[in-house]
Amino acid sequence: MSAVDTIKNIWKIEDLRSRILTTLLLVTVYRFGSFVVLPGIDPDALAGLQSQTQSGLLSLLDMFSGGAFSHASIFALGIMPYISASIVIQLLTIAVPKFQKMQKEGESGRRKMNQYTRYLTVAILLFQAPSYLINLNVQLKNASSVLPAGIWFMISSTIILAAGSMFIMWLGERITDKGIGNGISFIILVGIIARLPQAITQEFILKFTEKAAGGLVLFLVEIIVLLMVIAAAILLVQGTRKVPVQYAKRIVGEKQYGGARQYIPLKINASGVMPIIFAQAIMFIPVTIVGYSHMESVGPFVQSFLTHTGWGYNVTFAILIIAFTYFYTAITIQPNQMAEDMKRNNGFIPGIKPGKKTAEYLDEIMSRITLPGSMFLALIAIMPAFASIFGVGQAFSQFFGGTSLLILVGVVLDTLQQVESHLLMRHYDGLLKSGRIKGRSGSY
Repeated sequence: MSAVDTIKNIWKIEDLRSRILTTLLLVTVYRFGSFVVLPGIDPDALAGLQSQTQSGLLSLLDMFSGGAFSHASIFALGIMPYISASIVIQLLTIAVPKFQKMQKEGESGRRKMNQYTRYLTVAILLFQAPSYLINLNVQLKNASSVLPAGIWFMISSTIILAAGSMFIMWLGERITDKGIGNGISFIILVGIIARLPQAITQEFILKFTEKAAGGLVLFLVEIIVLLMVIAAAILLVQGTRKVPVQYAKRIVGEKQYGGARQYIPLKINASGVMPIIFAQAIMFIPVTIVGYSHMESVGPFVQSFLTHTGWGYNVTFAILIIAFTYFYTAITIQPNQMAEDMKRNNGFIPGIKPGKKTAEYLDEIMSRITLPGSMFLALIAIMPAFASIFGVGQAFSQFFGGTSLLILVGVVLDTLQQVESHLLMRHYDGLLKSGRIKGRSGSY
């Protein structure tokens, strides 16, 4: 009855009920658009494109788009161009003084950077859309069909694909403002979950039809291993180390408490799933350069970057994740600011001088705990490759780690944490009896 009572409590909160219904409505619009085929395309001739997206990096693109990529939908390019643009803009905040200044301008600077991100997203879409259409034409020819002739079709379809991706971005922003959770992450989550039932069904049929004995036993083993990987991913998302801080005076409202021992929660993986999303976006570049096709015409070295089981892809992917973990941690965790805040509140770390020494100490601690966190993140990211090597089906193996699993775990935890916050704010019980739910940002 606890679950039923929780649902009733959620429904009683008008603001929370409105946000959930708004989120469901916007997600329904997104899913509906994923099946709207580009004008002039024969849906029955898309077997070649759907076969192409069954393996390799294109399968990840199709997963993130919720199947829109393989259905030649108006949402085929999904949200990844926006994520790629966000990566570039965040890198510019380190290298370009103008963007560094905007980052320090608060809300006005954030609006300017968001505007630049949108402009860059449009530029990326104007490059990716024709590439997608060229690849689509190749796949249609294999099915004895072709794209409509003429430059007008190429121009109009490019505009439709670009507008579709920008509309998805707008839906994500509306979910963030009016719904539950981070809208962009939620859009990706929906695309991943949409593929999960089909992947499980295919894997079950594959094991059931295997002639070798123990097919169903292997399927159960795979499910158990998947649950273990999910548990590891949850620990990675929530992992925290607490650094003690002794406050000489802590002011809460009008009351003063002397000598209370407090802790600074420093997360083993303070960057969440962002490094793996950034790295994944960069790993899509080789696919774009090759032109989505003619993999047999490239050498074995390039081919190793075009499949998720290739050594080149996995080594590069892991290195990028480790690098992006340090990068994203550096821009989200500010030891100097933390040290200044502690000094302003008469706080200190026992044995460490306030100010610069405290900042150096916090930076050293973060560097030490970020390395194992980034390596663990990289290991989980390349787990699908090991799953495929050990005989797990292509579609199902994507859920044994990688971007899909970490996004799924992180976004679900964040969303549940927001729901629980609404419940606790209205003096209702939380979602768990054993304690508060911790999202990627933690709950302390």
